[in-house]
Amino acid sequence: MEGQGITSNPRQERFRTTEWSLVVAAGRSQQPASRQALERLCSIYWYPVYGFIRGHGHDAAAAQDLTQEFFLRLMEKRSLGAADRERGRFRSFLLASVKNFLANERDRVRAVKRGGGCTFLPLDPQSGEIRYSREPADNRTPEKAFEKRWALALLDRTLDHLREEAQRRENPERFARLSRFLTEDCPEASYRQVAGALGMTESAVKAAIHRMRKRFGQLLRGEVGRTVDDPRRIDEEIRCLFAAIEP
Repeated sequence: MEGQGITSNPRQERFRTTEWSLVVAAGRSQQPASRQALERLCSIYWYPVYGFIRGHGHDAAAAQDLTQEFFLRLMEKRSLGAADRERGRFRSFLLASVKNFLANERDRVRAVKRGGGCTFLPLDPQSGEIRYSREPADNRTPEKAFEKRWALALLDRTLDHLREEAQRRENPERFARLSRFLTEDCPEASYRQVAGALGMTESAVKAAIHRMRKRFGQLLRGEVGRTVDDPRRIDEEIRCLFAAIEP
């Protein structure tokens, strides 16, 4: 999957406005459009923050409250002014912000006392805790674990978009069988097995997988582009994401 179908056109991308660049440009002015963009990004990528907080010794209930409190205060404190061009990735900004939040004892105490009364983002704490409990033991630093969760969340979202597109054109079984080749290192015999199961030729299966990989790459670039302040950073960010999920 790594890098397949991921191509760039710097001339076309150079002046494109991304969601994160909209947030950065707004700075401390808290323009409605920038707030909406930030809320959307936070609602998508909240789980790495939740996992980071859980990894710092907080139980599930406290981590849920702290996660909600963190995002609420991110807006209340007009933190967008800290999103300068030197930190041109939403990923980096979010990690630095949650580290500062946890370092402040008053934030932690206030959040726990609120007892879950804050519902700034429509989070799914139950699914978040299930995901956290299923994560294998890992010796990464909390920062590296955050980056891995971020990368996996972004790849999962990209795969969801690809699935939604595919299911409008083809049956779910076809997508399920073909999409394995995006995430698994399948032997040559697997192509023949899938071809037989789907009533396709082996060459047709390979062509379909090639198209799927290309489209996945396009969708991935789109998702990554929303989280950087400059589209010229997309390729670098994709390299960082794949590095983050390596063993």
